[in-house]
Amino acid sequence: MSNLPVDRVTQVPPFTHVGMDVFGPWTVCARRTRGGLSEGKCWAVLFTCLVTRAVHIEVVESLSTSSFINALRRFTAIRGPAKLFRSDRGTNFVGACRELGITPIEAELQSYLKEQGCTWDFNVPHSSHMGGEWERMIGVARRILDAMLLKVHSPKLSHEVLVTLLAEVVAIMNARPIVPVSSDPRSPAVLTPAMLFTQKTDTLTAPLGYFDLKDLNRSQWKQVQNLADHFWKQWRQEYLATLQPIRKWQTSQPNLQVGDVVVLKDKGARRNEWPMGLIVNTFPGRDGRVHQVELRVVQGGSARVYSRPISEVVLLFRKT
Repeated sequence: MSNLPVDRVTQVPPFTHVGMDVFGPWTVCARRTRGGLSEGKCWAVLFTCLVTRAVHIEVVESLSTSSFINALRRFTAIRGPAKLFRSDRGTNFVGACRELGITPIEAELQSYLKEQGCTWDFNVPHSSHMGGEWERMIGVARRILDAMLLKVHSPKLSHEVLVTLLAEVVAIMNARPIVPVSSDPRSPAVLTPAMLFTQKTDTLTAPLGYFDLKDLNRSQWKQVQNLADHFWKQWRQEYLATLQPIRKWQTSQPNLQVGDVVVLKDKGARRNEWPMGLIVNTFPGRDGRVHQVELRVVQGGSARVYSRPISEVVLLFRKT
């Protein structure tokens, strides 16, 4: 297994490094007509902070580039500008980059919103495991939303109801603990993403008594900074430690090389119909391990070059 990317273990403000994906759809009542109700579909764009594990959800009415750009603008207007976006190669993401004038070069997209200094990193095609940070959050959001929809008496959702339900989903997910809950009563409060947003570690009511407004204004910034320092101290001591164990791919294997003959996995074909290809380029990471390759496949008399993760290819013959 490769090392964790730097953008997951660097202490930065929330939503500086963001992973995102689209999920849905849901059928909603668009408007009332004389013949009944006009129905439409809505999707949701999930933004997850790669550092604090916080989430933000925006509703879109189509999978077009324009709808996604509007959702992206709403996200940056609320959470502030981001420095790095990570996503898969969805057509709406690629289309948004094309419309915004972003040109991809290898693993990094240059010049997205140049005035903000933001970059966009696309995962390798057919490599959903490389986006596990946000794929996991989509699974959690789906389960919470499905449980809420079971309590909705009318199956006809309006756009307002769907937005409200997704807001509740965000609140629940941001209040989840990201480290194991300790049974020690002397341990500090459990670490949650909401601690950094709300600056609240508990739900206690305000203390009784008289407080001078001058004293409150004078010490408020210290209280905010103390809570932020408390969050990042727990983040370093408790959360980062949970990312260190290597849970799979623990055995070292020889790197794939240019000239190796491989079989390309194809979920839409039978096993004995998987195409055979020749590796023409490799992309080693900082650890020297190859995790992405380019291979040439001949199908129907024409040659095509595909970019795939090593988990999607099977080695047949090694170049001597």
